[in-house]
Amino acid sequence: MKGLVALIMLASLILSGCEERPEQHQEFRVGLIAPVSGQIPEVGRATVEAAELAVATVNQQGGLILNNKQYRVVLLTEDNQDNAEHTISAALRLINQKNVSAIIGPQASRNAIPAARYAEYAKIPLLSPWSTNPRTTRNKDWVFRVAYVDTFQGQLMAKFAYEDLGARTAAVLYDVSSDYNRKLAEVFSTEFQAMGGVMAAFELYTRDAPNLEEQFRQIKSANPDVLFLPNYYNEVPEQARQARAAGITTQLLGSDSWSQIPESEREALEGAYFSAHYAIDKASGQALNFRARYREAYQRDPDDVAALTYDAFGLLFEAARRSGSTEPLRLRDALKSMPAYEGITGQIEFRNSGDPVKSAVLMTVKDGQFIFSRWVAPPAQP
Repeated sequence: MKGLVALIMLASLILSGCEERPEQHQEFRVGLIAPVSGQIPEVGRATVEAAELAVATVNQQGGLILNNKQYRVVLLTEDNQDNAEHTISAALRLINQKNVSAIIGPQASRNAIPAARYAEYAKIPLLSPWSTNPRTTRNKDWVFRVAYVDTFQGQLMAKFAYEDLGARTAAVLYDVSSDYNRKLAEVFSTEFQAMGGVMAAFELYTRDAPNLEEQFRQIKSANPDVLFLPNYYNEVPEQARQARAAGITTQLLGSDSWSQIPESEREALEGAYFSAHYAIDKASGQALNFRARYREAYQRDPDDVAALTYDAFGLLFEAARRSGSTEPLRLRDALKSMPAYEGITGQIEFRNSGDPVKSAVLMTVKDGQFIFSRWVAPPAQP
């Protein structure tokens, strides 16, 4: 009899223990849209590397425990080839065929804007790490970004030119066919003139017509104090070389896309300033830990895109923990109501929109290195 009682008690303990353990074999399916091929493959590489590191870190810790269920994160990656049509196809595949609960990406605004429309219609949360154009999130309830917006960085670069560098005349060269480049050029011009500056030249081009000889002739003739190049990293080095070859010695200024420019391509950018999201030489705490783990995994330092992508996954995982669910609506609501999140790129907080309140970093190019110059606080919130 005593043996029977002992067996019953043992069985009871085992069953009790089983009830307390999370259930196994649940999946949290997350889509990733990245430009693995196309014109900006360095962005794609950094995106995929950071995404895989974020997912591996969580899964190695046993996954996510949500409402007493254990979830393994499944990463489903689509290459959009830095092309709007391929981006839309990738988004539709992830939503309709791969049944993802959320999407990270796309990165470039020219791809994030169309993808955001489809995510909004399908009611699937989308977080773009690197897109800065306001149209990505405008009038949308399901779309978020990790980066600051172009309005902020365009204004800060114009203010830096006018107040810190003492510039009174400026020139801009930009790709009119790209949402990102065009918006930054417009904001910089408007803000610089509002402070009393003069736009001496406002030159445009398109990616399919890269001959800039006439544009640089106009800029040289205008003799501006600063030249703003809000263009993608794969174009800027050659533009800087052409400017110098044309005899333009003015101070160069840039935007956050410059963070992807490889060290071997920075010679013509010596002394330039640009806005950024992440200063690796100022990393501390969890940012320093992230840098060490990234180095160990990929034998190189993370850049802005990698840090922003890692933060996008961190925000999504935190939203899942807070909501106790992988259901898209609950993830969306958790992102909207989440208190300030301490990420690799600084504090991130959503207030009544999918645009975060966060600081920017001003960087300079010195001896081929990107060097921290200063933090720039976000504009005051109403």
